[in-house]
Amino acid sequence: MTSLKMARLPSGEPEIFASIQGEGASAGRPSTFVRLSLCNLACTWCDTRYTWDWEHYDQQSEIVRVESAEVVARVTTLGVENVVITGGEPLLQQNALSEPVESLVRAGHRVEFETNGTLEPQAVLAERVAQWNVSPKLANSDNLLSRRLGDGPLRWFAGTEHAWFKFVIDAPTDLDEVEGLVRRYEVPRRRVILMPQGTSTTQLDERSAWLAEGCARRGYRFSTRLHILLWGDRRGR
Repeated sequence: MTSLKMARLPSGEPEIFASIQGEGASAGRPSTFVRLSLCNLACTWCDTRYTWDWEHYDQQSEIVRVESAEVVARVTTLGVENVVITGGEPLLQQNALSEPVESLVRAGHRVEFETNGTLEPQAVLAERVAQWNVSPKLANSDNLLSRRLGDGPLRWFAGTEHAWFKFVIDAPTDLDEVEGLVRRYEVPRRRVILMPQGTSTTQLDERSAWLAEGCARRGYRFSTRLHILLWGDRRGR
């Protein structure tokens, strides 16, 4: 029996909860979220640092091991068709994810993955995941270029119709960086989504107007962060 390293809710339970998808191509869709721990990047504006930042969070307190069967049972009990596997970076645990994802799909669930695009999915996952929400990190994340962009994985995601590219935008100059990556990896513009960086309504408001205008000019989709607008920066929403 495989197990997953998962984030804990403040209650101590694994972070599995029903809400709505707050961003990207499925924004507004009722979804159950399964949040895994561990990440291979360290974004300065990350709003889930408790999944990887062990300088500021206690690893023993923040991580709980959960068997695959229990994850499936908890998700099924919530009764929501769409399931979002998120993190952290969930593909760091893809060997352990094959079994629960297959079980969820067999039970009638639709599965999305949130990923930073640095790791290519194994075939067993690629065959079962309905949607990849790929968020390559720009220079504004303060990750080294060699760590945040991987040619092989990004070209794989660009080549599948099941992947949407979601870029976090902090300043107008970020749009040129996105343009360069879209051209380099030949990403169809209809599958590119730009989203303002922000963990508060004020931050989102400051960036949304000019970003929406930039999307209109360049032919990209715009996404806000509905969960921040509705509930603020809270775990389990």
